[in-house]
Parts: sequence; C-alpha cells; structure tokens
Amino acid sequence: MVPSQHTLKIRLEKNGRGGKTVTVVFELPNNEPYFKEIEKKLKGLCGTGGSFKNNMIEIQGDHREKIKTFLEKTGFKVKLAGG
Repeated sequence: MVPSQHTLKIRLEKNGRGGKTVTVVFELPNNEPYFKEIEKKLKGLCGTGGSFKNNMIEIQGDHREKIKTFLEKTGFKVKLAGG
C-alpha cells in the first residue's frame, strides 16, 4: 500500500456517544493490520483511548490537527470533513 495514493478524511462526532467528542478517521483503504498499528500510534500521540472498527479509527477527544499532521508525515493526503 502506498500512502500517497490515498486521501483519508477526519471528522468530529458527538452523536450517540453520550455527549463525548470523538475524532474519526475514515475512508481508509482496506488494510486492517496496518491501520490497527496507526491507531495505536495515534492513541499514544494524543494520550487518549481509541479503537479501530468498521474500517475507521476513532480517537477520544478533538485531536483533528494532531492526527492530520501525523498522517501527513506518514505520507497520506488528509482532508478535514464536516464541522
């Protein structure tokens, strides 16, 4: 998989999460082991919990800028989606 060939999207979600804010990275290419590793690195970077499910990475809290910077350094194109 070549990161530069993929554009990942980041959005903030609150709905259905008990009022808690979650940063979601979505439209991931199909490569679960790779993105589980990225999810672990992002949790460490942001110092918070998170998970990988339904081919999306969810990180607790609003960490859009940190995650965007990290993914761009990894070689991905990144777009911030939604509000």
